[in-house]
Amino acid sequence: MLASTSATDAGKRLRAARESLRLSIREVETFSSEIARKKNSPDYFISRTWLAEVEVGNFKPNVYRLKSLSLIYKIGLDELLSYFGVDIGDAADEQQLVGLPHTYLATPKLGSAGNTLVTPLELRKKVDLGTTNLVSRMFESWGEIPVELLQKMDWRNSLYGYIGIEDRTIYPFLRPGSFVQIDSHQKKIQPDGWPNEFERPIYFVELRSGYVCSWCEVNGNQLLLLPSPYSGRPAKYVRYPADADVLGRVTAVTMTLAEVRGV
Repeated sequence: MLASTSATDAGKRLRAARESLRLSIREVETFSSEIARKKNSPDYFISRTWLAEVEVGNFKPNVYRLKSLSLIYKIGLDELLSYFGVDIGDAADEQQLVGLPHTYLATPKLGSAGNTLVTPLELRKKVDLGTTNLVSRMFESWGEIPVELLQKMDWRNSLYGYIGIEDRTIYPFLRPGSFVQIDSHQKKIQPDGWPNEFERPIYFVELRSGYVCSWCEVNGNQLLLLPSPYSGRPAKYVRYPADADVLGRVTAVTMTLAEVRGV
């Protein structure tokens, strides 16, 4: 049985979870309003006044609002409830209800065994990239990969990141809302040797303010974060390694190529 946790301690942990995703209290309110609308239940709505009170430890929330927080913070409902001394076997689901604006590092906390990610399973060995083709014909098949399977992966050697829906740093090579696989063994920046921008290594970098996926160059004790020329974003210098940690090279990606209509 889990030991009882004070409302103050639980509030601090909730605030830390929110701040790790660089979300404001107002943004949480907006996301919860969308969840309440999609689930057709006002019980999932979280006002910013209510959340502020919870974070300073004034009281403990009800289960519906905890469910909303689990969807927004990408933390299992069982873990959130454990903050308050409640132990349950179920994890939160429906993480896809909220698309977060900022890029973050994905972890096995993303959901329950019932969640899946749709991803191309096998790229054809011989794809004619010189001619126009249907994307569906470029892949052998598409399938659903349970999040439970991701939880069994070797997270020490393979990391998984999510490109925020407002992050267009490397667009269109990596579209907002994409999931990427990161090889944590390839942290050294490759200075040259690629034939074109499509082959240029993309790195997942942790900064003091969050995460970024971009092309990189090392210049002395500075790391140059290079965006795609199509992104409209400026290049950025950060102190390296003081203010930046290269987590690894992006080696695979699952991304939507067109907006889904009628959802």
